[in-house]
Amino acid sequence: MTKRRNPRTIAAANGVASDIAFGAVTPPINLSTTYTFAGFGQPRTHDYARTANPTRTLLAETIAALEEGEGAVVTSSGMAAVDLLISQFTSRDLIVAPHDCYGGTHRLLSTRRDRGHVDVLFVDQADDEALEAALRKSPALVLIETPSNPLMRVVDIRAIATRARQAGAKVAVDNTFLSPALQRPLKLGAHYVLHSTTKYLNGHSDVIAGAVVTADKADAESLAAWANMVGTTGSAFDCYMTLRGIRTLFPRIAEQQRNALAIATHLARHPQVARVHYPGLPSHPGHEIAKAQQTGFGAMLSFEIDGDLEAVRAFVEGVRVFTLAESLGGVESLVAHPTTMTHASMDPEARAAAGITDGLLRLSVGLEAEEDLIADLDQALALAARADDASRKRTA
Repeated sequence: MTKRRNPRTIAAANGVASDIAFGAVTPPINLSTTYTFAGFGQPRTHDYARTANPTRTLLAETIAALEEGEGAVVTSSGMAAVDLLISQFTSRDLIVAPHDCYGGTHRLLSTRRDRGHVDVLFVDQADDEALEAALRKSPALVLIETPSNPLMRVVDIRAIATRARQAGAKVAVDNTFLSPALQRPLKLGAHYVLHSTTKYLNGHSDVIAGAVVTADKADAESLAAWANMVGTTGSAFDCYMTLRGIRTLFPRIAEQQRNALAIATHLARHPQVARVHYPGLPSHPGHEIAKAQQTGFGAMLSFEIDGDLEAVRAFVEGVRVFTLAESLGGVESLVAHPTTMTHASMDPEARAAAGITDGLLRLSVGLEAEEDLIADLDQALALAARADDASRKRTA
């Protein structure tokens, strides 16, 4: 029996020195859209790139190995990965999803429901009674997002997976925020893992792609066949770039989460900050669960400014090291305002139910120097405080 390699080794070296044509150390990119047949009625391993491509195959194998899965399908985006999984269910099937999930996922599920493709129930999965009531409805799929986007709520994957399996449901976990460097949901009982590989797996904000990883080989084959039918598979160039990004996944995340913990600790003491959401803080409600199922706390956090929208505006327009932009997981630090950006598609009632306030800001912490990041936040928060004071005086 071959010993499973350490995930750090898989990330850095899977596929290295495997080229048999020229002996290239770095796996080459294969851009061909079509491949020769060995003869009449004799297709080779690859015949058409929508179906399979050597570069995409290597990336899928690498991601599957990192997640300790039996297979993976690489898609054209993270949302394409979510939709690929959802499309395996019918109008008779119920999907139980987090009430505070990523705005794009919420929009997709809501639209699919409204068009009669699937039934969807949004539930606070940390509420045992609410989750139990949802499971009594015999769902086909329970979708988990932990930590959640953007409030960094943590739920117990193993406990939910156990209950979902008992109810006859499959379990999928969006692992985008942590990546397999810090969390492996299949080992905790999930059937599927979802990724926007755009984020930490690629890590350089220059590729859009996604992936679905499966615990069962037959599920991977079924998903791959569907992805081929609808043409949602990832391009060779994007796969090549993503694989290149994965090579540095572990050292990137290690440094980024060190910065994130320092920032979260600092913000928790700041007078202009009402609340900090970061599972790495002992005060976080999900801290102990995160410690049990994760190997680190990641580099995503959110916080709430003690002020109105004018204070938020002053902050996001005042940062100089952080950049106001959507997305996350890159080497650069970003700030997003969920209400007007990532979760703008959610109606106000849904945002309120999820706990997403107008004062909430989400940080994706990068690789810049810790002292520069903290200094930038401090000067932007000072601007926010002045803007809030001015706003209060105008309304007094």
